[in-house]
Amino acid sequence: MTAHTSDSETISRTWSKGPFRSRLFWLIIAGIGITAFFWDGITSLYDAWSRPEYSHGPIIPLIAGYLLLRECRDASLKTDLENRVPGFVFLFFGLLVGLVGNLTQIPYLITYGFIIVVGSLILVVTGIRQALRLWPALVYLVFMLPLPNFMYWKLSTTLQFISSRLGVDFIQMIGIPVYLEGNIIDLGVYKLQVAEACSGLNYLFPLMSFGFLFAVLYRGPLWHKGFLFLSTIPITVLMNSFRIGVIGVLVNQYGIEQAEGFLHFFEGWIIFVACIGLLYVEALILQQLTRHPERASNILDLDMSGILPVLNSASTIPAAKALITASLLVCISGAVWQLTPARSATEVSRQQFTLFPMDLKGWRGSTSALDVNVQVVLGADEYLLADFANKTDNTTVNLFTAYYHSITDGSGTHSPEICIPGGGWEVSRWQQTEVSPNGSERFTTNKAIIQKGTDRRLVYYWFERGGSRFASEYAFKLNTVLDALRTGRSDGALVRLITTIAPGESETAAGHRLNSFIKPMSDVMPRFLPE
Repeated sequence: MTAHTSDSETISRTWSKGPFRSRLFWLIIAGIGITAFFWDGITSLYDAWSRPEYSHGPIIPLIAGYLLLRECRDASLKTDLENRVPGFVFLFFGLLVGLVGNLTQIPYLITYGFIIVVGSLILVVTGIRQALRLWPALVYLVFMLPLPNFMYWKLSTTLQFISSRLGVDFIQMIGIPVYLEGNIIDLGVYKLQVAEACSGLNYLFPLMSFGFLFAVLYRGPLWHKGFLFLSTIPITVLMNSFRIGVIGVLVNQYGIEQAEGFLHFFEGWIIFVACIGLLYVEALILQQLTRHPERASNILDLDMSGILPVLNSASTIPAAKALITASLLVCISGAVWQLTPARSATEVSRQQFTLFPMDLKGWRGSTSALDVNVQVVLGADEYLLADFANKTDNTTVNLFTAYYHSITDGSGTHSPEICIPGGGWEVSRWQQTEVSPNGSERFTTNKAIIQKGTDRRLVYYWFERGGSRFASEYAFKLNTVLDALRTGRSDGALVRLITTIAPGESETAAGHRLNSFIKPMSDVMPRFLPE
């Protein structure tokens, strides 16, 4: 009996003083569970970091850790004195988001769930009130996440338009004749395509993360900090436009090689460093508005003293029961997910677009191909581009459809609302309209009149999957996500029709032409876009 008591006391002492009781040990356990549960999102995040606009991602967790230790150094965190319930609420929510992302194979949902779970563990450790002190570290983690594709493309396209316009204005100020057509800068002998890579996102995301850190460390009033962070957006746009303008001037003077290769890459780095310099100059100017301005070398709080002792103490602080519970929950979730049999992909039987008939009822067509660079940006698994001529009056309809095996895996459809203006077309307001190609079937499509010079055209487009048509891109994506949860199927397509409005022809007549084409097209399309 005595020996038994002695063994129990030994085990108790080992538990209370050994590594199994430390906060650091249970955070490592939680980290293992997080890795197992969010593995697909973590690998997707790694892939995103290989892109220039997200290349700053790997250093974000390190800097966030520094901000966390810095706050703990300035005022130590208490243990077990705060309400942990909000932490568990966020923990379950993050696991739910990650589960939906895993089941639907949507990488950005998995990564968002990952960040929510990491933040929830901090809430569990500190409690909600003390966690409010740590908000800079938590918010900073957001800067390592990629945007969803539909947001990325809209932002990229908007910045392309702005940068192209301002870049051309700069070239014209130098006195060089130049013409802008969409995102194409026409210098006469040379034409420059302001591509996605020149949109400014390569600068915007890294500079915004730097601007946030700069604002946190800045010694000054709160409104100064907010102003510094928000100013990263106009700084990026203006400096990127300046860069495009400089490239245009150099190309005009010395040839197209000025826009290619190492020189193009080097110019980008010069502009980024210049953006950081402008941010610093802005901080110096703001300091002069205070009663006791700091010296130039002292406007940022870069004091690193006392950080290592805080880090070392993490291994000796005992873990609260809440952290142990949360860590076990995350670890079990990761184990269950890894042991769950992989969900078999739903096989979709369809014909290739190469078999699409070029002789439809009343129409004869011929195919063509997109530019290679456009195909890369489009990212479709297969596409069809064809011009169909009416056999009676020889009027034409251009058909374009892009098919994706999955629109939840990081790829996705590109709305014509984004692509068409980039080609230099002026677009009337997009609106939704009902069409009835056979008199009984009705569906809603997006409609717009586009114009370039005297060339006017009518455009219809919609999204299609599983026999259903959607005018709204958001309804289309939501339907795909729900179907992916139910059946595992996540394919989809974009269908776009364009017809020229002849001089003197009404928009109504052009609309009737598109309607008359939709009927024979719809008769054969289910073989290529399966229901």
